[in-house]
Formats: sequence, C-alpha cells, structure tokens
Amino acid sequence: MRKLYFVVALILSVNMVSAQLSKNAFGLRLGGGEGYETEISFQHRLTDKNRLELDFGMLSGNHYTAWSAAGIYQWTWEIGDGFDWFVGAGGRIGSLNWDKNFNAPNNGGMLLAAVGVVGIEYSFPGGIQLGFDYRPELGLINHANAFGNNAALSIRYRF
Repeated sequence: MRKLYFVVALILSVNMVSAQLSKNAFGLRLGGGEGYETEISFQHRLTDKNRLELDFGMLSGNHYTAWSAAGIYQWTWEIGDGFDWFVGAGGRIGSLNWDKNFNAPNNGGMLLAAVGVVGIEYSFPGGIQLGFDYRPELGLINHANAFGNNAALSIRYRF
C-alpha cells in the first residue's frame, strides 16, 4: 500500500513540474467584436512572470480584406488551482485593402495599432489551456476605427 501512495505522489509531482516548465503554447484565439475573429496564437514564456504572445489573423468582408500580426508583452499572476490572470501591452501591424468601388472610411494599406490586453486562463493537467481576454486597440495608422474592442476565447496546447 505504501508503494501505491509513493507511485501516485510521484506521478502527481511529475505532472505539476511539467506544467510549471511549459515554455510555449500554440493554438487559436477565437475573437469577436472589432477584431480579427480567428487568429493563430503562440505564447512564449520569457520568465516565471512574463511572456510574449504573437497572434496572426486574416479577415475579409463584402468590401475589404485584411491581415494582421499582433505582438503583446504580458505579465502573468497565478491565482491558484490552474488559474492565471494576465495583462499586457503591445502592437498590431497589418494590411487593409478596400474594394475599389466602396467608399471606405480610410485609405487602406498598412495599418498600425497600439494594443492592450487583460484576461484569465485555466491550464488543464494534460497541457490544454483555455483563456478569455479583452483586447482594446487604439488605431494609429489606417485603422477602421480610432478605438476598437475585441474579446476572445482561446484554446492552446502547452508544451
């Protein structure tokens, strides 16, 4: 019986250590609002409390097509029981092309925006991470709106 307790404790401790050592997460950020809807998302842990998130998205509508890449430096805090919360700041760069027959609210071409983020996430023991975040944006160059709002649900695999 003592051996069984030892094996269970060993498995649990290895699982906890492997969760703490995860350096990267890769998956999808499923957004709404004025964002890029579905983005490919990658997180790279820099220190125990900081990471870099990179997101790439494409968007098209009746009168436009666009792509963007966002880079956000994030600070993370452990809440407990697998939950973390985070805040961050960064930028978005991309391209916005309007249909030539559409009266567009801006010129199109390159876009640039300052980005902030606040969110919460849960990491399952098997490596799956679910998160929810709110990301306001301040358009600097050729942004459809001066100020945009975006909320998203993320699902990533940690490795």
